[in-house]
Amino acid sequence: MISPVVPRTAACRARAAVALAAAWLLPGCVAPPPPRPGEAVAVPPQWAQPLPPQGAGPIAGWWSVFGDPMLVQLVEAAQQANTDIGVAAANLRQARAARDVAAADRWPGVSVSAAARRSRAAGGDGATRFDAGFDAAWEADVFGATARGVAAQQALVRSSAATLASVQVSVAAEVALAYVDLRGAQVRTAVALENLASQEETLQISRWRLQAGLASSLEVEQAVGAVEQTRAQVPVLRAAAARSAHALALLTGQPPAALLERLAPAGALPQPERGLAVAIPAAVLRQRPDVLAAEQQLRAAAERVAQADARRRPSVNLAASLSWSGVTLGGLGSAGAARLLLASIAQPLFDAGRLDAQLAAQRADYEAASQRYRASVLGALREVEDALAGLAAARERAVSLQRALEAARNAALLATQRHASGLIDFQTVLETQRTLLNVQDGVAGAQAELAADHVRLYKALGGGWRAVPPEQPS
Repeated sequence: MISPVVPRTAACRARAAVALAAAWLLPGCVAPPPPRPGEAVAVPPQWAQPLPPQGAGPIAGWWSVFGDPMLVQLVEAAQQANTDIGVAAANLRQARAARDVAAADRWPGVSVSAAARRSRAAGGDGATRFDAGFDAAWEADVFGATARGVAAQQALVRSSAATLASVQVSVAAEVALAYVDLRGAQVRTAVALENLASQEETLQISRWRLQAGLASSLEVEQAVGAVEQTRAQVPVLRAAAARSAHALALLTGQPPAALLERLAPAGALPQPERGLAVAIPAAVLRQRPDVLAAEQQLRAAAERVAQADARRRPSVNLAASLSWSGVTLGGLGSAGAARLLLASIAQPLFDAGRLDAQLAAQRADYEAASQRYRASVLGALREVEDALAGLAAARERAVSLQRALEAARNAALLATQRHASGLIDFQTVLETQRTLLNVQDGVAGAQAELAADHVRLYKALGGGWRAVPPEQPS
């Protein structure tokens, strides 16, 4: 029977105890905590741009406040089938698996083995021997290198979860913007067709006047030119609507032409039915998933700094094995088991500066992550300010264009009446009709831009996702 190999003398046990005590007493590196948004950037107490009318509109499912069932269906379909969201979800599963791999290093590794050998000496009979073994090994995480690695991976899991939420926010906004573009193009097409019908009536009147000797060929040609210019806008607007439908199909994970028939019937431009509650800057930064993702990236970098420092410290390893040997399978345990117990401690002595260089690299990575986090905070503040400024400008523009539309309609009516009475020439009629078309088209565009600016503001505020905390490592 093989004798177990263990430290048996009192001197050996004393030396091992001293080594382990020294390992425990050596100081380790504490990961620097990530700064809060107010520490990374001087966050203002309030927004510089004027706020829209306040209300109780939801942020998580903001698309429902537009009161458009088709928009709600498209956004929810995209949340389920969008390819970018699918990639982000897969990345989250990968991050969780990597965290579980890191967490497994905290536990002993155990393996079993079995072997059969057949040997025969020259001129002699053959012999068979069977062996079986059980091995276990464990590295004690004295200075927390493994724990830091697990903490870093857990932070990356949270970052991946926040990145998934950020993609969901972006996809919801892209769907809403494409839908607004679609409905805007359809409304502008309807405006063009309405004006085209009016201009064709004017052309017919001009032809009758020419036959009666009350107008010249110049008047008819001018009317023809106005009609064809308006007619030329229709295919352009229809193509824009088709492109928006193609974009919506791709966003919902379908072939480009999948939604053409479904979205062909013209619909009204979606407009919010109520206002939204705009939080203070600090609160907005806490609800934006991209800022949360950058914060968790910074936390992971901090943990990796501490991990790199811990790897410069001594390592303590424990190993144990049991083995059996016999000439038959049934006789494996009859002779007893050979036992082996080992404990070792190792301290890096010379590595040409590799561990120090790794620590320096992790510290540089932490500084880079800190700057990325700061940039995400500044970018978030800018996006909200831009969205507020755009929304305020769109509101003012819509009000002015609505007043201009009333004046253009009155002018077109008066011009038609005066021309019929012979008080003004036909060129004035054409000018008023052209102005009316331009203003009506501008009103439709302004309404679409107003809806789009609401979408951009919801996106800037971080709306479109619901926080689901990632599971903790086992």
